[in-house]
Amino acid sequence: MASEIRLAFSHPAERAIATAGEDPRDRISLRDHVRGVEIGAFQAERGTTQRICFNVVVEVRPLAQPIDDDVDRILSYDRVTEAIAYELDAERLNLLETLAERIAERILLEPQALRVFIRIEKLDRGPGALGVEIVRSRKELGSRLDERASEQPHPRVVFFSNAAITDPRLTHWIDQALEGGAPLILCVGPHGMDLPRVDHPLVQRRIDLLAIEQNGWCLAARDPRAKVVATRTELDWAMKNGQVSIWAPSKIVLDATEGPTGKTRDSVGLAVWFADQLSARELVLVGAETAAEGEVPVICKPLADRVF
Repeated sequence: MASEIRLAFSHPAERAIATAGEDPRDRISLRDHVRGVEIGAFQAERGTTQRICFNVVVEVRPLAQPIDDDVDRILSYDRVTEAIAYELDAERLNLLETLAERIAERILLEPQALRVFIRIEKLDRGPGALGVEIVRSRKELGSRLDERASEQPHPRVVFFSNAAITDPRLTHWIDQALEGGAPLILCVGPHGMDLPRVDHPLVQRRIDLLAIEQNGWCLAARDPRAKVVATRTELDWAMKNGQVSIWAPSKIVLDATEGPTGKTRDSVGLAVWFADQLSARELVLVGAETAAEGEVPVICKPLADRVF
């Protein structure tokens, strides 16, 4: 009994270890993450902010392959804090139990996550900490996770030709692309300078991709809102936090199990593939000819006075 009481008040990490099965699992944890929140069912808790402390442990499936110091191969700590922030921003809640349930479901949407322990405590409601703790697993939630997955953002992807990048109306076009509130990701082709040509196809592929990324940095210099982004983790964070991204394709293309089938120098075709990967709502081509059809609608816009 003493052991059970000790575990009840221990950090969720200890409970995770005590209740582990025979199959090995890795764990990541967030300790003593404090946020100011308006939450509570009592009238005295309305219109006022109180400190809420989060302790989270996520059991994840061990990687079968080397990590290679690659953030896209692990469940990032940012995903845990983003899950908390997303649910806090979604609406005002009365119960810690509701908040914990929603955070657990959002974390378990991550492919690596198997089980999550969440403890949430109010720090300002009495002489001690008042809280709840829940344990949820991917297997337990089942179809509810499928429903939550449908909430994932569907960005607008916009491809700018080189002529569009240097056009003085570029900032105006980005303003127009942001209308409607959809996450915005920008794509470009390679810069217009001569590229080295080699006989090795894999080396040439990297050269072509780097030329696209160099051009992306040129676009970033023309509008400070746009940030060059290379990984899926960074793209997901940007979409959820209202940041305009410029896709640097090397990392995602070279790591893809089913990459683009066309030549890398076909930058419009690459943008079509990328939009399909993200389940984008549309791909808008500004100053470029239309591309082969993909799963995402492709809209071709000439360099007119109003592109969107």
